[in-house]
Amino acid sequence: MDNLMYFFLLDIPRAAMIWSTLIVIAFAAMAVLIARRPRPDLADSGGVTQARAGGPARATVAARARLNGEVAELTRYAEEVGVAAERATETARRRREEWLAAQDEAEQAWKAYEAADLDARRVAATTYLPVPRTPRTPSEYADRERYLHRAALSACGRQELSVLELSDALAHRNGWDPRRHPVEQEVVLRRAVRDGRLAAQRRAAERERAAWQTAEVASVAAQSLRDEAFAAAERARQATKLLPTGGGPGAGPASDVSRRPGHTARWRAARAG
Repeated sequence: MDNLMYFFLLDIPRAAMIWSTLIVIAFAAMAVLIARRPRPDLADSGGVTQARAGGPARATVAARARLNGEVAELTRYAEEVGVAAERATETARRRREEWLAAQDEAEQAWKAYEAADLDARRVAATTYLPVPRTPRTPSEYADRERYLHRAALSACGRQELSVLELSDALAHRNGWDPRRHPVEQEVVLRRAVRDGRLAAQRRAAERERAAWQTAEVASVAAQSLRDEAFAAAERARQATKLLPTGGGPGAGPASDVSRRPGHTARWRAARAG
C-alpha cells in the first residue's frame, strides 16, 4: 500500500505537466487557426460593397428603361390625339360652312315666301271688285283654258310651280278649274305659288336646324380633342423632364421628344384659339 501511494504521488506531477503541455499546444493551434481565418466582417463588407456597386446600377438601368418606355408611350399617345384633334377641327370647320350655307338658303327661301305672299295678297285684293261679265260660250271657255295653261307653264318656267303642280293644272286637278275667270285663275295660281314657297322655306329651315346641330356636335368634339391633345402633350413634356440629359442608355425617347419642341406650343395655341 505504501508503494502504491509512493508511485501515485510521483505520477501526479508528471501527469499534470503532460496535460499542461497538451493544453498549451491546443491553445497555440487554436490561435494559429484563428489568425489564418479571414475576418467575416471584412468578407461581408466586400460582398456588400460589390452588391451595392452592382445593385443600384442595375436598378438605375431598369428604372431608366421603364421611364423611357413611359415617355415613348405618352409621346405616341399625344401625337395620335393631336392628329385626331386636327381632323376633328377640319371636320368642324366643314360642318360650320355647311350650316352657314344652309342658313343662307333658309333666308333666301324666307324672302321668296314673303314675295310670293305679298303677290298673292295683291292679286287676292282684286277679287273685292266684281268679276267682269263675259258671254259663257264655248269660245270663252276655250280662252280661259288656254289662259290657265299659259299661266301655269310660265310659272313653272320661273320655278314658281313644280312639275307635279303643273301636271295638276294641265289636267285640271286639285282646284285647277279652267272654267273660272282669268282673274280667279290668277288668284288660285298666286296662292299655289305662295304655298309652294312656304313648303320650301320650311324644308330649308329644317335643313338649317339639322346642319346647326351637326356643326355644334362637331365643334364640341373638336374642342374636347384639342383639350385632350394639349393635356397629353403636357404630360409627355413633364415626363421628358425626368429623363437624364446625357447620352446614357435609354436616352432615345428624350431626344425624340426634344426634336419636337413646338408640339406643346402648337396645341396650347390651338386650345387658346
